[in-house]
Amino acid sequence: MGAGGTKGKETTSATKLARQSIDVKGEEYARMSCHNQDGKLTDHYFDDVRTLHQAFMRGVRISTNEPCLGWRPAVLAPYEWMTYHQVYIRAINFGSGLVHKGLQPATTTSLGIFSQNRPEWAIAEQGCNMFSIVVVPLYDTLGAEAVQHIINQAELRTVVCDVPDKVAKLLSYAEGAKDNILERIIIMDPITDQQMLGQAEELGIEILSMQDVEQLGENNPQETVPPKPEDLATVCYTSGTTGTPKGAVLTHSNLIACNGGILHACQRHLSFNKDDIHISYLPLAHMFERQALTLLFSVGAKIGFFQGDIKLLTDDMMALKPTFFITVPRLLNRMYDRAWALVQGSSFKTKMLHKALNAKKELLAKGICRNDTIWDTLIFRKARARTGGNVRFVAVGAAPLSEEVLTFARCLFGCTVLEGYGQTECSAAATTTMMGDYTTGHVGAPIQCSMIKLVDVPEMDYYAKQHKGEVCFKGPHVFQGYLKNPEKTAEAIDSDGWLHTGDIGAWLPCGQLRIIDRKKDIFKLAQGEYIAPEKVENVYVRSPLVAQVFVHGVSIKSSLVAIVVPDPDVLPGWAKNQGIEGDMETLCANKDVKDAIMAEFSRMAKEGGLKSFEQVKQIHLHHKLFTSDDDLLTPTFKLKRPQARKYFAKELEEIYALVP
Repeated sequence: MGAGGTKGKETTSATKLARQSIDVKGEEYARMSCHNQDGKLTDHYFDDVRTLHQAFMRGVRISTNEPCLGWRPAVLAPYEWMTYHQVYIRAINFGSGLVHKGLQPATTTSLGIFSQNRPEWAIAEQGCNMFSIVVVPLYDTLGAEAVQHIINQAELRTVVCDVPDKVAKLLSYAEGAKDNILERIIIMDPITDQQMLGQAEELGIEILSMQDVEQLGENNPQETVPPKPEDLATVCYTSGTTGTPKGAVLTHSNLIACNGGILHACQRHLSFNKDDIHISYLPLAHMFERQALTLLFSVGAKIGFFQGDIKLLTDDMMALKPTFFITVPRLLNRMYDRAWALVQGSSFKTKMLHKALNAKKELLAKGICRNDTIWDTLIFRKARARTGGNVRFVAVGAAPLSEEVLTFARCLFGCTVLEGYGQTECSAAATTTMMGDYTTGHVGAPIQCSMIKLVDVPEMDYYAKQHKGEVCFKGPHVFQGYLKNPEKTAEAIDSDGWLHTGDIGAWLPCGQLRIIDRKKDIFKLAQGEYIAPEKVENVYVRSPLVAQVFVHGVSIKSSLVAIVVPDPDVLPGWAKNQGIEGDMETLCANKDVKDAIMAEFSRMAKEGGLKSFEQVKQIHLHHKLFTSDDDLLTPTFKLKRPQARKYFAKELEEIYALVP
């Protein structure tokens, strides 16, 4: 199906919003998008785009050589840009250089990229795509054992790095490996450490600069070997909250099908084009951000990269003025908390913010989302300026988002804010909010490349006939399996081709999907009750005083406890109003603060409908945010439970001693 839209009789938007998904004939309890009127799943959007290479080349063709990739050479410096043609030349030179150095232009050859988001990441990937070389991203939070596992399993003889520190890590890993297969490291930034270069020479590892490889390619041009749709595009290792990372094998057709589903969902009402600007800061090691770049390349848009420091993201956005903003709940939660923190202590400002939100919520209830009201002028415009002031599209995913924060984001930006749901194994997305739907409490309807089926989970009392069960995906966006791991592949994809997610979903009356529980990561308390900790955490984290929560339980105990990180943007102001002074560490040790948060938890539990056994009975306040640097979060900000249990072992033991 091409860009012309869906086939069959088109109904009104209002009718479609009332019936967003439809039954799939011949697949019991399965549903697909209401736009799949012919009962067929789409596998692309643009007729001339069936591979990642074709997506980029379409951008080269339609952009008329306008800016493509932007970066800031220094803090506070303006963005500098490479045009689409310049990126094309650098990519083909880089790919030619790789082939000249011995990499075979075929989908049996893999290249690792171990780098933060920056223009060279995209150039390296496009260079690989031109010669059908498979990209395998690595990321900072992987330990030595996991990196070595990926290098060996994916047979990465060449890895591209951004900075010397990562070269040092790779050399250290190679030195400690029993069978090192790494032969070559290509570095983006200059390397001058002679000791490091000597260590590489001793290990038989060649060090090259990216500029050297591009020059080799320019001097020794190679004939490109573009991939076919069925060819392997990437092996994307899931960051994972437990165990050894698994490599999701994804083809070009998988990724383009998912991209097509997203474009079909949006382009009817919101046309992405070469005037759009994207801020790239979510890790390119994960499919969410890589799919965003593929989509934007295909329409000839501009992509500006952040400076590499998330603390400077606001400054980067103010300089770049993006129109296209892909984000995760953690950042929207921070915006929400900051808004309320700014009015704390002033009854007038608090009242005005409430009035502004209520006025815009009334508009949303009527299907109107705009940013030119009097409340935008008085209240929201200044906050929007911190994101550059031009955002016209926001997509959020990777973790659950509270209904309150989603509505706040729509009021703040006054533009389309879509929530999506999916995983690496389905090329990033399977559902998204339908355009014009401003309701909350769901992750939208299936996108046009995806079928979704709910499967019985009797041990948790969820049954498909009651419109509840484990969420399963099927369609051209579903991955091929885990690299060299047939056992895990068989666990993920059943004999009928359905990908099992481990999430529990429920269909809503209008055909949207709501995620209500988690099949995995459940544990049993002493009285035999099953607990899904993520579900409980998502209730408690809605409190304005709370930034992060780690809920814990064990089978020999009958109650839950939690490690709680108060919000550093909100707690100090709240405490000051209560006559409590001190830094975050002091406040977290204060009994009155702890009692107040426990009272908040009681309120949130009641609002969230938590059963008695699902409610936390004792907490420990931790003064520092969980981070990936502490190995407590994955790069997509998901909690690593085994690591958190180990990290907080002493505190968990102490608070359990306080539970009656």
